[in-house]
Amino acid sequence: MKTILRLTLLQISLFLFACTGDGTSESGPTDFASSEDASGGGGGGQQGQAGLVTAGEWNDLTNWDFWNNILNEKDYSEMPAYWSFYHKNRISFIVQNNNTPINNATIELIRNDAVIWAAKTDNFGKAELWAGIFQDEHLTDLNNLSLKINGVLINQNLVLFKDGINEIDITPNTQNLNNVELSFIVDATGSMGDELEFLKEDLKSVINKVKQDDANLDIFTSTVFYRDEGDAYVTKASHFTNDLDETIAFINEQSANGGGDFPEAVHSALDLAINDLQWSDSAKTRIAFLLLDAPPHYTPVIVENIQNTIKAAAKKGIKVIPITASGIDKNTEFLMRFMAISTNATYVFITNDSGIGNDHLEPSVGQYEVEKLNDLMVRLIKKYSE
Repeated sequence: MKTILRLTLLQISLFLFACTGDGTSESGPTDFASSEDASGGGGGGQQGQAGLVTAGEWNDLTNWDFWNNILNEKDYSEMPAYWSFYHKNRISFIVQNNNTPINNATIELIRNDAVIWAAKTDNFGKAELWAGIFQDEHLTDLNNLSLKINGVLINQNLVLFKDGINEIDITPNTQNLNNVELSFIVDATGSMGDELEFLKEDLKSVINKVKQDDANLDIFTSTVFYRDEGDAYVTKASHFTNDLDETIAFINEQSANGGGDFPEAVHSALDLAINDLQWSDSAKTRIAFLLLDAPPHYTPVIVENIQNTIKAAAKKGIKVIPITASGIDKNTEFLMRFMAISTNATYVFITNDSGIGNDHLEPSVGQYEVEKLNDLMVRLIKKYSE
């Protein structure tokens, strides 16, 4: 794996260590071989430090006209059909009580007595629902759609996003939501070297950043590392825990190897993270950071698996935030943006500004601010948990 990814893994480990709490952790069934060769390409023994890797963020949901215009361009117009993600029927919601956002409300969009999309409101009371997301259909009449919030049928005419946002006032529940659940899904193919050991000494700077956030939040973390079929392992996981020493110990044990061809077992890791990890039903914030530099394998079965996993993530209220490193192509970029859009999230991409690693693909986005990747991740976590 490239140097850029190695540094990013370190920043993730530093951030995880910064959160405090206690709990238990389980690791996946497959262990690394201690004699694994970690001398693959990229890196060349360069010493790493936290806070060097640079990145940008782009939110397609808040730049919706830009997004639709991009998809009308010749170079990108086939992307929805390639991945079978169609976001033509966006139905946006704000759920509140007397102008106070309602967090963690379950919203179900129903057609012909079947739930076609479900989501949970975030800390802003916002949710994005989709009709016909996996089919190329354009709805003009929403009269055949109905809505439930927390299991209660809502008598309200729905509108597509182009016609406005559906604002709904409900009676709040009595839940006191303090749990913040963060999962880090990491491509571990290629060479890692021993930079992880070096950056363990630079933990305090990130600890201070996170501790300044909100001491009232209970932080739970999990990690999923993945490679590809035929490697020493395909996926291995450290399950949710608020004992962050255990999470750090798991990350520190990892090395990178394997891979070979361009695509990797992205779908397997995402499936495990969303469907097998124990996300709680009453968390304030749920984020899955997906860090990669290669796409999933492209077969009908795998595409369908990705669709089902993203649908499950939206239903559980998990924001899937991709972080793309050097080596991706445009097909990968747009799949990552499809994932973020579908789960009411945002897209993050590592840039060339730091001079670290191989060349990074310039994203097809508008103007963005270049930030330190670790600062950007902390900013997003704070934004979605305030």
